[in-house]
Parts: sequence; C-alpha cells; structure tokens
Amino acid sequence: MTTPCIITVALTGSVPTKANNPAVPITVSEQVESAHAAFEAGATLAHCHVRNDDGTTSSDPEKFARLMEGLRRHCPGMIVQFSTGGRSGKGDERGGMIPLKPDMASLSTGSCNFPTRIYENSPDFVDWLAALMKDNGVKPEIEVFDLSMLFKAVEMAGDGRIVGPLHVQFVMGVKNAVPVDRETFDFYVRTLGRLAPEATWTGAGIGRHQHTLARWSLEQGGHVRTGLEDNIRWDADTLAPSNAALVRRAADLCAEHGRHPASVVEARALLRLPAAG
Repeated sequence: MTTPCIITVALTGSVPTKANNPAVPITVSEQVESAHAAFEAGATLAHCHVRNDDGTTSSDPEKFARLMEGLRRHCPGMIVQFSTGGRSGKGDERGGMIPLKPDMASLSTGSCNFPTRIYENSPDFVDWLAALMKDNGVKPEIEVFDLSMLFKAVEMAGDGRIVGPLHVQFVMGVKNAVPVDRETFDFYVRTLGRLAPEATWTGAGIGRHQHTLARWSLEQGGHVRTGLEDNIRWDADTLAPSNAALVRRAADLCAEHGRHPASVVEARALLRLPAAG
C-alpha cells in the first residue's frame, strides 16, 4: 500500500510581496482565506509566518494567535506549523509564539549562508528553542539546509532534547546553501533512513525547483511542500495565481506517482500528532 502524501502549503514567508505577486497573502484574514482554499485543494499542513499590514516581517504572538484561531475555525483539523525563522525576528522573539501551542514549529539545528545574510542559529539558541517546543508539546519540523543540521537533529533526538520520531524538511535551491542536485538529494534521504529509520520527511524546492523537489520526493516516498513563500511563479512566463493552484498541481503530481494527498486523519497519524480536537 502506498503512503499518502502530506502536502504542506507555505502561505507567505517573509520575503515575497504583493509587488512580486499580487496573490501573496499578507494580512491574517488574507492568509486564512488562502489557507482555506489550499486546504480544500488537498493541503493538510499550513506553514505559517505573520506580517505587518504593510508587508514587513513580524514575530508578533498576537498575530500568530489570530491566524491560528482562523485556521482552526475554517480549516478543521489542518496541522498548524509556526515558523521560528530568523528573517521574522531576533533572539528570543523567534520563539515568542510557541506557548500558543501550535501542532508544529520549524527548527533549524545549525547556521548557514542565505542569499544576502547568515542564517544564524547558535547551539545555545537551538537548545533553548528545542526545549521551548518540548515544554509546550510542539513537534519540530527540522529544516535541513545542509548535512550537519541533519546529524545535529539526530543527536538531539538521541539524547532527548527533541521528542522523536523526527520530521525533517530537506530545503534545496536557496542561493549560497545546498543547490538542487539529485545525487545529493538521494544521499540525504538515504542518510536519514540510516540514522533515523522511523523519521518522516518532506522535500522543499525554492523557486523554479519547487516542482522538481515535489517529483523527487514523491518518487522516494516522502512528502511535498509547495506555496507562494517558496515560489511565486507558475512557469517562466506566468505568476502563480494562488496557493491553492500550487497545491492542486502538487495533488495532480501525487496521482501521477500512484499516491494520494493525505487526509487530516492520515497526516496526523503519519506525523504522530494527536487527533484534531
């Protein structure tokens, strides 16, 4: 029996603006509306950032609270995952929304280069953020931008700093980090299988590589991330019309690989999350 595919929709991120693509949802209400359409199209996990109304980045817990409330109401059972990324805040404010107890939150277990800056995650900060998630019953999604982050996550799961089984996201295509390369991707997947056989994983390709990583992930039995945070285009000449359109494309790709988009119940079971209340 084939494994259902969890489709993650990354709604808005910290970088794309309406000037880049008018479909990018900025306000909480826009994000809830966009998530609802993506949910109906087959996404069962929403990766969430929040913005100020002028589009600038924010880590405001009050905005996260309103977003989670809207998602719970309009997308029943959908897995809510908050971003703790460094583009949205500094220091401890990056974890300020974790006490809201979303289902999941992103956790990068090391530092790397981004296009114009260092994505800094010091060992002490990673330990603090992981402990905060553990104390609040929030499952981390380990964002792997290079191989060392995978080994660090396995170490942390082994000594109890992260509650297993791991869920890992392989991110490829960020400028100055890991490029999109099939042999590297396959090596990452094999390494995770060797180090953490019970782990689940998702492939995330940036920009034009989004569809490529989705296809590779489906071929290897993994899960898929799509959405306007990572890719604002449909093709080289056309902007993506919505998050829902990108999710529908991912769902169609599932069918081509003999798999189906996971339901809420299936996605929560695969990720060892409690049933929706």
